[in-house]
Amino acid sequence: MKLLFDFFPLILFFAAFKFFDIFVATGVAIVATLIQVGWYRWRHHRTEPAHLITLAIISVMGGLTIYLHDDTFIKWKPTLIYWAFTIAIAVSLFTRGRNALEFLMGGHIAMPEHAWRKLNISWAVFFLLTGVLNLYVAFYYAPNEDPATRQELWVNFKVFGMTIMMLVFSIGSMMAVSKHIEMKEEDKK
Repeated sequence: MKLLFDFFPLILFFAAFKFFDIFVATGVAIVATLIQVGWYRWRHHRTEPAHLITLAIISVMGGLTIYLHDDTFIKWKPTLIYWAFTIAIAVSLFTRGRNALEFLMGGHIAMPEHAWRKLNISWAVFFLLTGVLNLYVAFYYAPNEDPATRQELWVNFKVFGMTIMMLVFSIGSMMAVSKHIEMKEEDKK
């Protein structure tokens, strides 16, 4: 259920793109993200920082896309989100006592500091490179194709390519640090 919740705006964006166009899909994504954040707040009585970052960026970049009728802005959205995550992870590594991923895990997983550090660095690099790859696919991949085809290539990459990359990297990073993981006593029950 949580997986469906996390992908709710993306699924609706893709469906709206297939049935309408990038501009309707962008509006749908904005509304879906607003509903997602509102529902999460209502259900858990708190808001996740990642949800707020995503909502802010989709609202601004999506709003500009619709208002200016220019898909450039929505194509920048994933990169800005990933780079914001990169910055948040990097800042937490160098300025705070508790790193970002450890904080997000809510203290449910215990690992040595060096394992957390390695995990954080790998995710920061992943987000940085994924943001760069998004820009490449959005603006430089298949330059001889017509704009509609390029737009469809980007949407397919965003929906399927980035999702698969995230899933594979998540599994790989968990496997890499699994030897260091110790579940907390209260989570074992």
